[in-house]
Amino acid sequence: MDKFNQYALELVDKIINEDHNLEKLKDLLKEIKSADQSTQQNIELQRDRVARLKNMLAAVKSDPAKELLTVADYLVKKSVWGVGGDGWAYDIGYGGLDHVLASGKNINILVLDTEVYSNTGGQASKSTPRAAVAQFAAGGKPTAKKDLAMMMMSYGYVYVAKVSIGADPNQLVKAFVEAEAYNGPSIVIAYAHCIAHGIDMGCALLNDQKKAVACGYWQLIRFNPDLRKEGKNPLILDSKDPTIAFEEYAYGENRYKVLKKTNPKAAQELIKLAQEDASSRYKLYKQLSQLNCE
Repeated sequence: MDKFNQYALELVDKIINEDHNLEKLKDLLKEIKSADQSTQQNIELQRDRVARLKNMLAAVKSDPAKELLTVADYLVKKSVWGVGGDGWAYDIGYGGLDHVLASGKNINILVLDTEVYSNTGGQASKSTPRAAVAQFAAGGKPTAKKDLAMMMMSYGYVYVAKVSIGADPNQLVKAFVEAEAYNGPSIVIAYAHCIAHGIDMGCALLNDQKKAVACGYWQLIRFNPDLRKEGKNPLILDSKDPTIAFEEYAYGENRYKVLKKTNPKAAQELIKLAQEDASSRYKLYKQLSQLNCE
């Protein structure tokens, strides 16, 4: 896409510099080349210009004009999104994900985090939380969930958000709008409930997703590097202090309840550690969001 845009701009310059009686076309090309496309409104204006350009190019016989007609649409700013699950983002594709986001390219990534390898039968992944039962973690996963958001925030120039549509749809929309507007790499990590959690999928949005946030386990955050330019802390913690215990959320799902039935002692120990994971992680995000960055 970048290469097509570059090629289109080269053709634009070539036509502008040609010694032909194409003043109206050249004026439009200059307008297109210098157009601001930082807002959706301006992008729509650019679409209109390019539509007029294509009509004009169709009547021009020169080779550059004919060639520009094939790539003219790339003069409009494109929105690029990659979508994947946690098995890809946290595990088998993490190297590629990290490489793309570290590149600084203006690309957006949406991770649908089900916390388990959903497509291959429900095996545990690095995204699986402590105490949850999954294939290859029949005794409850003994280690804490990988914090992908914190890792991506460490770059400093990657827009990062954690969202939950069931817990706060307004915060989710804000995150998508900011990620799209940010001129650089962005990643939005979305809590995605799954049938492998052993839940009633019909009410998971208003039940499980809300409880995951209410207990502090799933933090709603937005990390916008552009805020530094205003002397502000780039990290915003949108979720409130926990109002329920982790086990109130966890024991509404079979992935946690099954261990309580088969090995109550192990379940008790792991749930205690999982509560500590949730509490300490929420506390860390809260502390970072309160730092004075002036």
